[in-house]
Amino acid sequence: MPDVGEGLTEAEILKWYVQPGDTVTDGQVVCEVETAKAAVELPCPFDGVVHELRFPEGTTVDVGEVIISVNVGGDEPAAAEAPAAAAPAPAAAPEPEAEAEPQGRQPVLVGYGVAASSTKRRPRKQATATAAAPAALAAVQGELNGRAPAPVAPVPQARPLAKPPVRKLAKDLGVDLATVVPTGPDGIVTREDVHKAAAPAQAPAAVPAQPRPQAPAAAPQQQPAPAAAPVAEPVAAGVRETRVPIKGVRKATAQAMVGSAFTAPHVTEFVTVDVTRTMRLVEELKTDRDMAGLRVNPLLLVARALLVAIRRHPEINASWDEAAQEIVVKHYVNLGIAAATPRGLIVPNIKDAHAKTLPELASALGELVATAREGRTTPAAMQGGTVTITNVGVFGVDTGTPILNPGESAILAVGAIKLQPWVHKGKVKPRHVTTLALSFDHRLVDGELGSKVLADVAAVLEQPRRLITWA
Repeated sequence: MPDVGEGLTEAEILKWYVQPGDTVTDGQVVCEVETAKAAVELPCPFDGVVHELRFPEGTTVDVGEVIISVNVGGDEPAAAEAPAAAAPAPAAAPEPEAEAEPQGRQPVLVGYGVAASSTKRRPRKQATATAAAPAALAAVQGELNGRAPAPVAPVPQARPLAKPPVRKLAKDLGVDLATVVPTGPDGIVTREDVHKAAAPAQAPAAVPAQPRPQAPAAAPQQQPAPAAAPVAEPVAAGVRETRVPIKGVRKATAQAMVGSAFTAPHVTEFVTVDVTRTMRLVEELKTDRDMAGLRVNPLLLVARALLVAIRRHPEINASWDEAAQEIVVKHYVNLGIAAATPRGLIVPNIKDAHAKTLPELASALGELVATAREGRTTPAAMQGGTVTITNVGVFGVDTGTPILNPGESAILAVGAIKLQPWVHKGKVKPRHVTTLALSFDHRLVDGELGSKVLADVAAVLEQPRRLITWA
């Protein structure tokens, strides 16, 4: 298990894409693992034949543990092409690799032969991986004892095309992606495909203790889960509780939030602001030639407003070094964007956001959000953030008191933008209004500095021409 990110000590094996006996090449993805940061696909660094899978799917493994072994013995696997009925190798053979192969070994893996009865697809899920490891171990022991093990023939299997969240859904529902008929573009398996494949298998009551009843006619249709929630399997009638293991990204997020809340003294300030002019500017930018093809929305201008405020008050872009008892002021801004995904809350960041033009910022923001929704965010993309924006307004929420991302000094929450009665030029008019909330670490940001930063963000959103005059 490689170290896929700074500070990560373990990862859960979500999916094996190979089985013992499969041929692999350098760079080929062999499994998907979930760390405390994200789901990551691991490539094989060797050319050879898979010898053994050490752990089944669903197992959490420490970094540094061997999870797969590959035979890279050059011409050994192809040294002989003999009939399937192999005679036992002589027990006294001093070098079984060199002398036992001509006795009838199949051209697969040293210590792992071919069986005539293994032409069917392997059972999926835990049974497959759990059974594979003991079988491979027994085969190795047989080789060391000079005996040809019982042959088992690998069946090559093409890897289904599906995004990580879809693979996770298939795993949760017990669906083998290889059996799913894809309907997405370029043969990609979609969530709907997985649900359709799961429906026939779930219709009969295979487990008497937990029957899955048919939906009554009067029952409301199941509503799609919001982007922030994991995909939940329908609950059987009579079930009063469901336990969900806390691991991976969700576990890391919980631990980080507890640590942040009880380490950094939080202060949160609020301001309600008229953003009508900003909303007009958003509509104008959508038709601007320089912004063609880019994602333009209010969050883009909120991000730009925060960057302007940080430029005017750079002391807020800092971190607290407890060991050295120092405040570390950052002269760059890695702007974090809190994103709700099926795996839980993650906060990837835009590197050097302070140096980007508005089109560059729009491009980076659009790519960051799309990557997070698809579950392809890398651990590196979530490291090194300095300040964060969380857009709770997309859920219709007016505001909140956000908790700092660990190691950062401030986080800005943006509430829902709504038409409200507002006094404008002495008259009550309907205006686009939102509420901003800024939480900051009071060890390094005092009330004056925090208030100035929040006031500057509000001022830019109220009069977006300040994006130019304050730049």
